[in-house]
Amino acid sequence: MNEVTYETLRVEEREDRVVVTLYRPEARNAISEQMIAELHEVCTLLECEPRLLLLTGHGRVFAGGADIAELLRRGRDEALQGINSRLFERVRRLPMPTLAAVDGWVLGGGAELAYACDLRIAGPDTVFGNPEPGLGILAAAGACWRLPELVGESIAKQVLLAGRNLDAKAALAAGLVVDVVEADELLDEAHALLDRMTQSSATALRLTKLVVDSPGAHPIADDLAQAVLFEGQDKKDRMTQFLKKRGREKRSRT
Repeated sequence: MNEVTYETLRVEEREDRVVVTLYRPEARNAISEQMIAELHEVCTLLECEPRLLLLTGHGRVFAGGADIAELLRRGRDEALQGINSRLFERVRRLPMPTLAAVDGWVLGGGAELAYACDLRIAGPDTVFGNPEPGLGILAAAGACWRLPELVGESIAKQVLLAGRNLDAKAALAAGLVVDVVEADELLDEAHALLDRMTQSSATALRLTKLVVDSPGAHPIADDLAQAVLFEGQDKKDRMTQFLKKRGREKRSRT
């Protein structure tokens, strides 16, 4: 078990997943430097012991952005440190799949954290937005390049340049979220999605994510990953079980 003490997060470790709840109820779960540091601790945990990650927010809001008071104090040197962007890239590169269960406000840095996850599932009151230019800055922690990859250039520019917010319906239509479910069912549906993932080979999931996130390395990356999986006992067991099941089904039809 992880012995780190968290103040801005609630962390639940399970055998096959880690559930992290952003917890700053006094500030709509705004992402502070302390939260960034604590999320780095979670990344260390998941890099050392790869498991699925479920990321959500307390109180039916994911995150209302970054902590503006902290952003006001930051200057050029802090911008060059990439305080938020380095964390979100680390989240993106976690070995096993990550899922953000979001509802309510998903704004600014909160949106960029959600964009860094592999998948997102939304409650009905979800609103994604990147209002940074209105504060005299840009969405510099991944939104300017991740969002076009996720929803296409046109919709991304509507959000990033024209200040458009994407509600749950629009986010689903754009492919930004995998589903929209009732708020009181959100975590159950999120866990059900992760449960389906756990039925797959953990090694296959890990290598599939690695290959998908390596667009410049194909087809060599695909071949190398597949070579590792082809030699594994897990693949042999699963395929043998599949063929036996299919054989039984054929015999039952004759």
